[in-house]
Amino acid sequence: MDNRLAYFPVGLFTSIMGLCGLSIAYQRFEQVFGLCFGISTNLLIISYVVFAMVSAAYFLKLVKYTKQVVDEFKHPVKVCFFPAISISMLLLSAGTVDKLYEVAQCLWIAGSALQIVFTTVILSRWMNHNNEIVHLNPAWFIPVVGTIVVPIAGVEIAHREFAWFFFSIGLFFWLMLFSVIFYRIIFQRQLPPQLMPTLFILVAPPSLAFISYTKITGEMDSFARILIYIALFIVILLLSMTKKFTKINFFISWWAYTFPMCAVTIATTVAFKFTGLPFFFWLAAMLLMVTTLIVVTVVIKTINAFWRNTICIPD
Repeated sequence: MDNRLAYFPVGLFTSIMGLCGLSIAYQRFEQVFGLCFGISTNLLIISYVVFAMVSAAYFLKLVKYTKQVVDEFKHPVKVCFFPAISISMLLLSAGTVDKLYEVAQCLWIAGSALQIVFTTVILSRWMNHNNEIVHLNPAWFIPVVGTIVVPIAGVEIAHREFAWFFFSIGLFFWLMLFSVIFYRIIFQRQLPPQLMPTLFILVAPPSLAFISYTKITGEMDSFARILIYIALFIVILLLSMTKKFTKINFFISWWAYTFPMCAVTIATTVAFKFTGLPFFFWLAAMLLMVTTLIVVTVVIKTINAFWRNTICIPD
């Protein structure tokens, strides 16, 4: 058990992102369409339980195996998953703000502060170290684009200018990183199999930007439409590669399938709220079913991997 704790991956925090993202997707679907499945509340509770378990395990690892945590933070790829901690807190806040405002407020303040620290520290490291192009992958979006998550609950908790501040940072670095990462994907050697699922992270930035932008402005204008249609095209592009993804063995990186799909599902639901177009209704319903299937599959695969002791092991 001690050995498993020593190799407990920080990437498991992405499981909270996926579970909580699905909870919010059902929550928004229920609100917009006047339904009452009760699924969103149960998923939110599960998200809190998983967050507590993963946080406790990683805190124990920090106490008992500090060097391993430091090594993860120094790793050019693994460091990108540390902001999943703060993003998980922000998503839990967004899912809770309508139910327990004080809890959501505490989570939002802590998550926002931690997110800006991670963003600043990791960006500073990128700027002050020699980086290899082969280390670049879509997970690099997480430290900087995570700031776009802040306005989702932040508009209701803090002054709107805070939301604009974080949104601006995320949008700027999304556009900058997208160009570099797309260059790496096309002109350099293919991503290793364990990182292939991270291609789905490309869906998250425009989807989250759409959600946050409409939350801040209260409308779906031309810029918002550009954001959501970019997200939808990337989904189409990735689905055209389904055969390639189905051949990949299970890795923790499979959780990269989940949250981006949750984000685009929420975005289409919000789009229906503003437009009332049947197209967005059917698309949101279809995406919700597909995303649920993906999350359930990844959960089962993760539990099975834990049972067979194929996760908390040396790379």
